[in-house]
Amino acid sequence: MLQSTHVTEAPHVTDHTATPIERACVPALDSILGKPLRVLDDGFVRAVDYMGNDQAVVQAARVSYGAGTKKVSQDRGLIRYLMRHHHTTPFEMCEIKLHVRVPMDTWRQWIRHRTANVNEYSTRYSLAIDSASSTAVDRWRQQAMSNRQGSDGHLCVQQGQHLTQREQQLQQLSQEVYQERIAQGVAREQARKDLPLSTYTEAYWKIDLHNLLHFLRLRMDSCAQQEIRAYAHTIGHQLVKSWCPLVWEAFMDYHVNSMSFSVAETHIIKSLAQNSSPRAIEHAQQLGWLGRKDNGTLKTHRERQECEQKLLQLGFAIPWR
Repeated sequence: MLQSTHVTEAPHVTDHTATPIERACVPALDSILGKPLRVLDDGFVRAVDYMGNDQAVVQAARVSYGAGTKKVSQDRGLIRYLMRHHHTTPFEMCEIKLHVRVPMDTWRQWIRHRTANVNEYSTRYSLAIDSASSTAVDRWRQQAMSNRQGSDGHLCVQQGQHLTQREQQLQQLSQEVYQERIAQGVAREQARKDLPLSTYTEAYWKIDLHNLLHFLRLRMDSCAQQEIRAYAHTIGHQLVKSWCPLVWEAFMDYHVNSMSFSVAETHIIKSLAQNSSPRAIEHAQQLGWLGRKDNGTLKTHRERQECEQKLLQLGFAIPWR
């Protein structure tokens, strides 16, 4: 007699290797891909290539395959959650490659961000770019008194006219000397040594979205140098916003247009919210914020001044003034 055998059917397993994967396509960025976006007088930024988009971020966060089944509203919510709670890895799944032309003094600040892949124009191999950043007569900035590395206000136009004229003379002379050395057979690597920092250079700069946002947060800040701020605003508001609009929205909401508070600031704000200015002043004194000069005015204190700016933005009066 034959014995009956029960056969259990194996569970269906989806073969993801058989599912075609399409490259992420962002029409808004594709429409300006390769087109130079002008910055300063002769600089530019242009997107050369990119990988990923908003959906790549949420896909990485969900550790899923394919397009997924989530709605755009749910994608937006997840991106905002990731940005809000500093879950950075999913943003590293997107990359962009830029071609930039930038003055060398600005490039010095740019290249300090060591989280990108860079290939710069070589003046050892090629002739230096015959272009230098110039300054309009009304754009010569004064040294800030409260910030040693910053500027504040502008010189008068009469002073600016003289300074711009001298700038033009200096740039013209340096270019003439450079070309003279090249014509006489001096090696390019040596002929370049007296070129001014205003000379433009070019580079390809490839970076993932997480590190790009960190770059932009620092370089779009009002404390950043004006020239690199111009590049950062162009990259952010024209390229990143077109490329990953949901990420850009969350970035602006949670990192650019937001405030964070230290424990000390929280205590002071809480005291003011409870209509207790004396308690807020007492706390500031305990922190050593309210030291005064011989003439009775408050001494400069960077942390206190930053707190004051936040209080004013929140609509509070400064209790110790």
